[in-house]
Amino acid sequence: MIENTFAYCPECRKNVEYVTSQEKRENAVDNRAYTYMRKVARCLECNEELDVYNDENLNIFYRVYRIENNIIPLEHVLEIPKIYNIGVRVLSVLLGWGENTLTRFCKGSIPTKQYSDVLKRLYSSPIYYREILEENKNVLTEIAYKKTRRALDSLLNVSHSPIMSVASYLLRKKDDMSALRLQKLLYYTQGVSLAFCTEPAFADVCEAWVNGPVYREVYYAYNTGAIADVPYEGILSEECVGIINSVLKCFGRYDGDTLKDFTHEETPWLNARGSLGRAESSQEPIPLEDIRAFFIGVKEKYGMSCPDDMRKYAEDMFAKVGYWS
Repeated sequence: MIENTFAYCPECRKNVEYVTSQEKRENAVDNRAYTYMRKVARCLECNEELDVYNDENLNIFYRVYRIENNIIPLEHVLEIPKIYNIGVRVLSVLLGWGENTLTRFCKGSIPTKQYSDVLKRLYSSPIYYREILEENKNVLTEIAYKKTRRALDSLLNVSHSPIMSVASYLLRKKDDMSALRLQKLLYYTQGVSLAFCTEPAFADVCEAWVNGPVYREVYYAYNTGAIADVPYEGILSEECVGIINSVLKCFGRYDGDTLKDFTHEETPWLNARGSLGRAESSQEPIPLEDIRAFFIGVKEKYGMSCPDDMRKYAEDMFAKVGYWS
């Protein structure tokens, strides 16, 4: 039982108190069944299902449909115009689509796989956007072009901040570094640093995304390929380099999906997301003090004397999430 409140019951013909629960349902589209958990409000007097969560359940179903068909999430569609500082209709024209096509997608219409693939590339690759912008800039006004070009240049010009130096070091020391793995190794670098050092490795805010903790600036910069050019020698302290090396020893042996599952079991990510479902989008910050408290707790629980001792914790997490070595 989640909550109690009141709504009109057509069976009882009056406002009644109802209870909300989660129920498994199945919808079929094009002869394919999709199972999802929907919210159901039932009258406490006659148990009739009430018309309370129809819109919310439709959105839940759409989210499941998108995931299972590899269609871009609505949240990402909405973020694309913000990333590049361009109007929705203007971007639609820039892409060679109808003026209202992207508007429909922003209002919740599900794009075809072809449209979705273009949007996913736009969301993850500023370089791809630059190609489209320069090829079709004649359809934009001079003002619109300059606005979006400034936003693009900001994305492509990666700053030489401490977090970028840490990311650069990780990329150079670890082969086959996916964006997902890089994000999690940054997170564990920060956590181990907070447990064993007086200062954090960097000051950037971590966000509780669906796939675990994420540092937004690095997320976008990764797709430009420019992080590898950020210097770290003479910038990162010996202490910080030692922490990163320990993180690579203890956590670098696991792939991005495994590390994501680690973080899904840890309280900083869980607390930041609150009651959100595992697939619900969020940009909620993970407080630095929550990360510090959690990793100090891990250090104390395992009686660790040095960062390399994190290996035992990582091995226990690997066993906990159900993988086999």
